Amino acid sequence: MATAQLQVDTMATKPSQTLHNKHAKSAAMEAIEDIVYGSFAGIVGKYIEYPFDTVKVRLQSQPDHLPLRYTGPLDCFRQSIRAGGFLGLYRGISAPLFGAAAETSCLFFFERIGREIVHSSGYCSRDRVLPLSALFFTGAFAGAFTSFVLTPIELVKCKIQVPTYTKADGATPKPPTIPSVIRSVYKHEGLKGFWHGQMGTFLRESGGSAAWFGSKETVTKMFYLWNERSTTSQLEKDALATEALPLWQQAVAGASAGVSYNFLFFPADTVKSRMQTAPVGGSGQNKTFWQEGKALWNQHGLRGLYRGCGITVLRSAPSSAFIFIVFDGLKQYLPL
Repeated sequence: MATAQLQVDTMATKPSQTLHNKHAKSAAMEAIEDIVYGSFAGIVGKYIEYPFDTVKVRLQSQPDHLPLRYTGPLDCFRQSIRAGGFLGLYRGISAPLFGAAAETSCLFFFERIGREIVHSSGYCSRDRVLPLSALFFTGAFAGAFTSFVLTPIELVKCKIQVPTYTKADGATPKPPTIPSVIRSVYKHEGLKGFWHGQMGTFLRESGGSAAWFGSKETVTKMFYLWNERSTTSQLEKDALATEALPLWQQAVAGASAGVSYNFLFFPADTVKSRMQTAPVGGSGQNKTFWQEGKALWNQHGLRGLYRGCGITVLRSAPSSAFIFIVFDGLKQYLPL
């Protein structure tokens, strides 16, 4: 029992974030780093994952009243590349790049604010690393606020990613552009139309971000403990506490974060995508999050809620790994 308690205490004092605080910085400089480096890391991650995200949205948004257009992720890839080439999978990426920069920077920025709230509450002193329970809270806090920034961006992205269907007269509609989508949404629904699907984004981001930060820190601390056990010298153990993990361990920790984020709250993202890809001005816009989710459940059951989950989890692993490696590396080696 004493050994187990010692391990918990050790994990609570072996943070990956100690690397970020080698030199005392003002809160303003920390915030600037979170925004700048978070934006850059988000852009890198988005370039890696975007083709997979396009396939995911197309799988999620298949109409209920028509036969399924795609039999699965590979079929969707094949049809998409045949129709628009590989670059067609990057259609509309400018909005998601901005969204990725905004999302990742907001997540790290608000997560830091969450930490400050926890410290100010007296739950944990500033000279100690937050326990995992608090890190799950700061992740949820960051995701909840980030969702309000992200919903309009994702709405535009989803409407652009959905393929255009041939009309009854045989004509193929012109693919939507960012300006055309913005004009259409504002014309039919006003400003509030850009937050259509907010509940889905809120659930996905708050729950998913808790899992994202929590899983990453859990695996990181497990690696610190594992590395410490593999050394016998106290000097080496002390050095391990302030050194960065090996690159492969950082990648595993980041990948575990991406998998946790996407799998646990994927149904919320599916319902959100269906809401946001509904025709502007059509009947779909009147459905609430719960109505859309119930309709999908009645039509396809649990399988429908997880349509496109496999490819999403597959692309999230390398994407999240790169995001954390880039962000942590910039914070450590290029402090502002």
